[in-house]
Amino acid sequence: MKLEHAVSKPDINSPDAGRVALTFFFNLMGLWQCSAEQQRVLLGSVGNTTYFKYKKLPEVRLPRDTLERISYLMGIHKALRIIFSNKSERAYEWVRKPNDAAPFNGKSALDYMLGGQVVDLADVRRYLDGVRG
Repeated sequence: MKLEHAVSKPDINSPDAGRVALTFFFNLMGLWQCSAEQQRVLLGSVGNTTYFKYKKLPEVRLPRDTLERISYLMGIHKALRIIFSNKSERAYEWVRKPNDAAPFNGKSALDYMLGGQVVDLADVRRYLDGVRG
């Protein structure tokens, strides 16, 4: 007798997925001590109305761009937690410290990501993945 297991993929476009992504995002922003303006830029320069709606953690279908941004931030967070596994507070401080490595060239990773483009987040993620090995 053959048993088939249906493996269902999570629906990243579901309203619940939006709420989970926003919960992660706002928790991380608290750890990174980001201002509301910085958070708005990291979300893709969303307007105030959208930002405050998101702060209420609604079940909402997030735009693909917003999900992509939060996904990069998740990867950055994960890489930092691995790199600084013995001192988690350093993982949160790292984003604010000036960094002479490319692509930062003296800026902090946060300042670099505040360039506002998705590629800025991708660059930080790629850098950390390289450091991590």
